[in-house]
Amino acid sequence: MPLTVLVAALVVAASATAAIRAAYRGDQRGVYVFKPLTTLLVLAATLLLFAPSASRYRELILAGLVLSLAGDVFLMLGAQRFLPGLGCFLVAQLLYAWAFTTDAPLSVAQLPWAAPFAFFAGVVVLALWKGLPNAVLRGAVVVYAAAIGAMAWRAAARMLAPGVPLPSGAAALAGACLFLASDAVLAVNRFRRPLRLGEPVTLATYWAAQFLIALSVQG
Repeated sequence: MPLTVLVAALVVAASATAAIRAAYRGDQRGVYVFKPLTTLLVLAATLLLFAPSASRYRELILAGLVLSLAGDVFLMLGAQRFLPGLGCFLVAQLLYAWAFTTDAPLSVAQLPWAAPFAFFAGVVVLALWKGLPNAVLRGAVVVYAAAIGAMAWRAAARMLAPGVPLPSGAAALAGACLFLASDAVLAVNRFRRPLRLGEPVTLATYWAAQFLIALSVQG
C-alpha cells in the first residue's frame, strides 16, 4: 500500500473513530464536528491524493462524495431531515452507479449479477415494511433500495469488465457491498428495532465503504 494511501486511511480512521465515539456517548457536539469532517477527509483524499488528475470516473465519485456529505449533515440534524438526507444519498448512489458504468457499459450478459443485490434489497424492504409509518416513506425506501442495489450491481459488473484494474474493481465492489450493509443496519435500527451497536456499526461500515469507493479512482 502506498504511504500516502496509508496515511489517508489512518487520518480518516482517526476522525471516524472520534465520530463513532461521540455518537455512542451521545456527544452531539462531537458528532457535529467529526461526522462531516470524516466524509470531508475522504473527499479531500480523493481529490488531492488518490487521483489528482481529472477523469470522468473521478469527477462522478467526487460528486457522489459531495452529495454524501450533504446527506450526513441532514441526517445528523434529526428525524425531520431524514427524507432530504435520503434524497442526497439517493443521488449519490446514482452517481456512483454512473461512474461504475463508464468502465462497464450495460449489457445483457451482466444481468445475472443483478440478482443477489436485488434479492438483498428486497429482503431488507420486506423486513422494514411494517415499521415504515406512511406511504411516502415506504415509496422513498423502495426507490432508495433499488438505487443502492443497482449501484452494487454496477460495481460488480465493473470489476469483471475487461481493462479495469483488479485493485480498482475490487475496492469499488467491496465499498458497494459495505454500503449495502451499512444502510441495511441503519434502516433496521431506525424502523425495525433498535440495535445496541446499530449506530457504531452503521458509521464504521459507511466510512469504510466511502473510503474504498474513493480509493477505486486510483485505477
